[in-house]
Parts: sequence; structure tokens; C-alpha cells
Amino acid sequence: MTEPNRILTKILSLYVRIKFGKISSLYRYYYRDTYYCKIVQAKYLFKDYIFKTKHKSIAFQGEFAPELQFVLPFAYWHYKNGTLKETISSKYTKEFYFFSPDHKELYETRSNSDNYNYEIPRILYSHQYDIKKWEPVPLKEFYKNDFFVYDKPTLVIANRYNSEWDGPPISFLSIEVLSTLIKQLKNSYTIIYNRAGEQHITNDNSDIYDLQEFEWLKTEHPEVLLMQDFYHKNEVKANNYNHLQLMVYANANCFISVHGGTATLASYFGGVNIILSKQGPEHHFNCYEKLYPKLSGAKILHAVNSEQVIELARQEFLNKSV
Repeated sequence: MTEPNRILTKILSLYVRIKFGKISSLYRYYYRDTYYCKIVQAKYLFKDYIFKTKHKSIAFQGEFAPELQFVLPFAYWHYKNGTLKETISSKYTKEFYFFSPDHKELYETRSNSDNYNYEIPRILYSHQYDIKKWEPVPLKEFYKNDFFVYDKPTLVIANRYNSEWDGPPISFLSIEVLSTLIKQLKNSYTIIYNRAGEQHITNDNSDIYDLQEFEWLKTEHPEVLLMQDFYHKNEVKANNYNHLQLMVYANANCFISVHGGTATLASYFGGVNIILSKQGPEHHFNCYEKLYPKLSGAKILHAVNSEQVIELARQEFLNKSV
């Protein structure tokens, strides 16, 4: 990742301060970065739009959410444009870049510093999501299969229980909330529960804690199917946990997920995705209204607390045909 031009960043910071002076300083630099990324892309005008040779090498080691939100659609745009040469990312990502002519998994861990990779047209949060070099990736169409098919419609509950902003977990579905949701929905849906362990994913700066829900689910709700059981049996010969998630999600239209990469992935598969996000810059930038629906045309419903998750699930999954 190249260092940003200091003079240009100062000019853009001044411009943002003048134009968006009432915006909190906590968010202002995201506005600046939006403009900086746009300027960086200008140097590729001839290569991308006129010569159109396979020149583009896209490398990213940042967090899972921005990779799905910005890097993967950027790579797919270049693939469709005929200009993609190669993609480079963390381990367990090859299946996301199924379209790449040459994908390398070079990174063992994810890095916060690469969240500010200005070679990507957008990175992290933005006040403008009219992204030109950005194309939704048809993960659902590519991974749809005849294996994960059930008598009742499939509903995926995608949870996480991680540290957030160097503190304890904030946005997660507790056992009490899970109990209410399962009792409410199990007669109408085949419920698949997913919470990836640290052995299944490429770690970043977050610590993964034990919610102690798996034994509880097996005892109290044996009708709920567990993604971890799918992975241990691996009847579909998935290459890794991400590959399995893609196959399961591709056959579902109903999702309940939580803040971060968990919610981003679930937004790639159409249908309805109820997202629990209690706090974060996504709220200020209206990401759940302006960005997440772009990933697949999914209907995104943002809940700021557990009570809203339960009520939205009742409204969307019991009172409507999805």
C-alpha cells in the first residue's frame, strides 16, 4: 500500500472542513478519503477505459467487511471490464474471487492498516456510494446448489461474539434472543445457525469469545441445523469454511445477522437480511440503506437493539411471503 500524498490530503481535509464543518471530526476524514480515492483512480483513466489491457493487480489485506463491500466488487468490475490481471488476499478467499484469472492467498492474518488502501475506489465508510468501478458479484447464482434444500424455506441466523473497538462484544445475538427467535420461527423455517470460530476464518484484530450456545442449541433446539456440523461432516467437499458458507447462503433468502463482515456476507444473497448493529460509523453514513442493498438487491432492515430484531423477524418472516 502506497502512502497518501500529504499535501493533497491536507488540501482535501481543508475542503471537507469548509464544506462539512458541522460534521463530527470522528467522521470527517472518511469524507476526505472518499475524495482521495476518487483522485487516485483518475491516473488509471487510459488503462481502464481506453487501452483496456489486463493490467490490474488488486491486493488487499484489510478486514473482511470492507473487502466484501469494496474490494471484491472492484475486482469483479475489472473482470467484467477485461482489465483484471490478478487478485491477492488473505487465506480462505479463493472462492470469493472465483472469477479471478489468478488469485493468490498470501496473507495469514488481516491488517487494520490496509483498511486505508487508497487504490480501491472506496474504502471503509463514505457519504457517496455512487461508485463507478464497482460491480455486484453474483455469489448466489454461482454457488446455488441442490444439496442444501429442505422442505421448509431456509433461514440463516449468522451470529458473532467478538471484541469490538478494543472492548467487549456489543452487537451480538444472546442466547435469550436466539431462544425467542427460534421458538418464533422454527415451525415455518428450516433454521441454520452460523457462528464461525477462529479456526475457520482469517483473524484480524478482533478476539473471538465463547458464547456457549452450541451445546445449548443441541440440547434445547436439536431441530436447528449447525453450520459447524456441516463443516465437520463436509458432505459437499467444501474447500474451507468460507466455501461452505457460500454454498449454504446461496440457497437461502432469509437472514438474521449482526454488525460487520457477518452482516455484509449475508447481504450478498438477496431476499431479506435483518441486521443487528447497535453502534458504529455505519449509522452515520446510512450504510444499511445506501450500500448494503447494492450488494445483491437484498432488502436490508437495520435493528439497533434485540427487541427490534425480534419484531422485524416477526413482521418479515411470519407475516409476509419471502
